[in-house]
Amino acid sequence: MLLTITLNPSIDRRYSVNGFEKGKIFRTDGFQYTPGGKGINVAKVIKAFDEPVVATGFLGGRAGSFIKEKLDEMNITSEFISIKGETRSCIAILSDDGSQTEILEPGPLILQEDMEKFLYLYENLIKDADVICASGSLPRGLGVATYKVLIELANKQRKKFILDTSREALKQGIESKPYLIKPNKEELESLLGISICSENDIIKAAKYLINKGISIVAISLGKEGSLVVIDNYMYRVKTPKIDAVNPVGSGDSMIAGFAVSIKRNYDFEYMLRLAAACGTANAMEEETGKVDINKVNKLMNKITVEKVKL
Repeated sequence: MLLTITLNPSIDRRYSVNGFEKGKIFRTDGFQYTPGGKGINVAKVIKAFDEPVVATGFLGGRAGSFIKEKLDEMNITSEFISIKGETRSCIAILSDDGSQTEILEPGPLILQEDMEKFLYLYENLIKDADVICASGSLPRGLGVATYKVLIELANKQRKKFILDTSREALKQGIESKPYLIKPNKEELESLLGISICSENDIIKAAKYLINKGISIVAISLGKEGSLVVIDNYMYRVKTPKIDAVNPVGSGDSMIAGFAVSIKRNYDFEYMLRLAAACGTANAMEEETGKVDINKVNKLMNKITVEKVKL
């Protein structure tokens, strides 16, 4: 079983608006409401591979009920802690010029008693988990060391933990040695307090993190693909050009590709192609956190992986 953690889920509201600009009124027929939050996006893509997956975290209010109902419709098993606050919404406005505007609510306040219930649930869920994926921001009320604690509990049970977050939560999290992290260039700069101007700078930063006990460091480079460092090797992963429809959720889809590959014990280079294909395929869909497996398979043949000894 694969376990995804979304501590700050949301209803993702997407609107397609021609010529969007601030201060004006627009009407649209292109809109969609989907269960969201980075970990939930990961779970949706894992489900597309017919892998057993459980989604967990916190849900509250009518928005929480909506997310639970939609996950049930997708046959995604969910084990969320019910809270008194209202689960947030996140708005993405996509304009016809390719630009995207996002409005993200902070999310509800998580009480100490909520977290205590979650930790009890989590320790039981990880017993049957092959890989654990924790993604996204922390809601109000949770300390920056939250992911660090979750990783430590997983490591005690010898479970592989993928962490996809940013800022202080990522900085604290890496102290507990997650199996894989996936920062982008900006997140890497913020994490290490450095300026990255070249591929060599990225490699040095990744090696620093590898030396801290992280097994795989995958640096997302957007349309340029990714650089992945493991042991004494670096892999350049290049993706084909596509007509992107909605890039939101591509990083989450990439995480899902990594998780599925780890569970299935795929060859490392095959894993890199699958993860990259998932991220690319997501950008070709209107819905956030969705991939077409046929498109994934076709894209894999167009992705190149170059192995370099460090």
